[in-house]
Amino acid sequence: MTLSHDFEAALRAKIDGKTKPLGALGRIEALAAQIARVQGSLTPRMERGRLILFAADHGMAAEGVSAYPAEVTRQMVLNFLAGGAAANVFARQAGLPVAVVDCGVAGPPIGDPRLIARRIGPGTANARHGPAMTPAQCQAALDLGRELAQEGGFEALCLGEMGIGNTSAAALLAAKITGAPVAGFIGRGTGLDAEGLARKRAILEAAAARTAPRLSPAEALAEYGGFEIAAMAGAMLGAGPARRLVLVDGFIAGAAALVAVTLQPGLRENLVFAHRSAEQGHAALLAALGAEPLLDLGLRLGEGSGALLAWPLLRAAAAMLNEMASFESAAVSGPA
Repeated sequence: MTLSHDFEAALRAKIDGKTKPLGALGRIEALAAQIARVQGSLTPRMERGRLILFAADHGMAAEGVSAYPAEVTRQMVLNFLAGGAAANVFARQAGLPVAVVDCGVAGPPIGDPRLIARRIGPGTANARHGPAMTPAQCQAALDLGRELAQEGGFEALCLGEMGIGNTSAAALLAAKITGAPVAGFIGRGTGLDAEGLARKRAILEAAAARTAPRLSPAEALAEYGGFEIAAMAGAMLGAGPARRLVLVDGFIAGAAALVAVTLQPGLRENLVFAHRSAEQGHAALLAALGAEPLLDLGLRLGEGSGALLAWPLLRAAAAMLNEMASFESAAVSGPA
């Protein structure tokens, strides 16, 4: 959205007029300004958030690109529904509801009323040998994310994912959209040893060689993405018209963000990059996005865990803008 010069001047004056030296609250000031711009208000709200956790399987997992078997995706979905994962714990601490979405977990449908069952297919095809999904499936996943991002009265969304093999999909997406070699985005994922990492690198190099060095985001997503990654990208695209911020989690959510902002560059203002993952390649992905994350905690879990840990910073930034006294209101002398 385009804001007037008068709005920007009033926003700057409001932040600079708080009882503090100019710029003393650092990134919190920039975050407060971002929230105000997205909502188009000098008194923005940041009280209601939601974690949407998208789960899907990847055909490439059959190649042995993960230290864990593909069945773990389904097992972790059940764990999310039972409230036992790190994302559940952090969401409870933050007071945020959790929506678990089956975009395409392999095997029979999971019959649980707590699950949002929106299966696009029983996992993607093996992207080493051909496209991961059809264009129609890719569009369906994007549309699913857009729809869910616009539900409810939330000011911000935390987006998480679960899908064995999805660091491979994220690495290939990052490489094909940026045009950089895939090797720079390949990491240990769920904890591969040296032999496993070498195997993963060889498989991803072979998968990358199937297509041109650089693809459009839509082409890259269909060739190499996952249903959960496409749904996250769609959710980011849906957050823009709803004037919602998105807390972007780690490497896989970052790949979804790269898709989204390449499709719609104006969306960048809605994205807050929560943390720098310990996953090899995330730093390169953040650099491609021109993003400086809020936290650096050595996380490499996914699930939206880092996004949830950054949620209190959004609340604090909005509260600063709305509740902190000005020099005038507090009768405090300003700088000489």
